[in-house]
Amino acid sequence: MQRPPTTQEFVLGELRRSIVSGELSPGQPIRQDSIAQGLGVSRVPLREALKTLEAEGQVVYQPHRGYSVAELSLRDLLEVYRMRELLEAEAAAVATERFTDTDLARITDAQRDVEEAADSDDLVAMIAANRRFHFALLEPSGMPRLLRVVRTLWDATDAYRAVYYNSDANRARVRHEHDSIVAAAQDRRAEDLIRLLDDHRRHAVDALRGTIASEVD
Repeated sequence: MQRPPTTQEFVLGELRRSIVSGELSPGQPIRQDSIAQGLGVSRVPLREALKTLEAEGQVVYQPHRGYSVAELSLRDLLEVYRMRELLEAEAAAVATERFTDTDLARITDAQRDVEEAADSDDLVAMIAANRRFHFALLEPSGMPRLLRVVRTLWDATDAYRAVYYNSDANRARVRHEHDSIVAAAQDRRAEDLIRLLDDHRRHAVDALRGTIASEVD
């Protein structure tokens, strides 16, 4: 039985949802009194949740001005995705050798959840299901320390996924690419799985280049 979230975990989850859904948009100041009142919590768990988001790069703090939602940055995205490329390739290579039927069922279940959320135009649910899908591929590696770092990188870029999934064409591409990824996992084709995951990330970055203000020539 899953334990109920702590107050801080609840607040952190609500802030993440607000950023992903666009309720809190890039650059927007975070009014702590208003948010705490809306969530029915004190400012203590809210401050702790904001510190977590600051460490992930999702919010920024400025003296005398407080917290605001981080602006989207192509430079940050490229760095995070390069780190993911290196770490996820290692995890995927090991996981492919260890996939059980139960693991593959988790992968296909998450894939189905992504498709159902896409059909419903529910971006928040699609982002959550997409995360389950990718970690179902990686968790059989049995590399908890590596995956903790990967999770932090994912947390830092959820807002970018919300932008990416806003496009019907991008949602269709994700579904098509997931089909190929699942097939490679089912056949235990490690090299193909790594290549497909690399292509999957690269297509997302290429699509976002035109919508994120670039800090790179």
